[in-house]
Amino acid sequence: MDITFSQVSERLNDRRFTVAGNTHGLSGTGTVFHYHVEGDAVWGTYQGGRIRIGNQVGRVTGPDTIELLFHCLTTEGEILSGWSRGTVGVDHAGRTTLSFVWGWLSGATGGGESSYVELVA
Repeated sequence: MDITFSQVSERLNDRRFTVAGNTHGLSGTGTVFHYHVEGDAVWGTYQGGRIRIGNQVGRVTGPDTIELLFHCLTTEGEILSGWSRGTVGVDHAGRTTLSFVWGWLSGATGGGESSYVELVA
């Protein structure tokens, strides 16, 4: 396995994240993201808050970067899809962080920036 992929895998694989900031998006308080990584493939699920169920699929693009496509069904019955490009980091407490730039592809317009922090048991 390439070292680039293993660094992202170490920080994301089988880990859960919650929203730290997402002023223009649907995910928020109560939304939990669960990621998996295998080689350069990244995928996951998310739900909670306004998200009934969501899925993500993407790839590792660098030592600390990923790109994803996502789609979800909201609690209001909307189906939405979009894209995101993210950076994997670490905060002062040692928790993994994610920062994304994203945009809608279907069901809504616009986009924004969002950030997430690892949920530690």
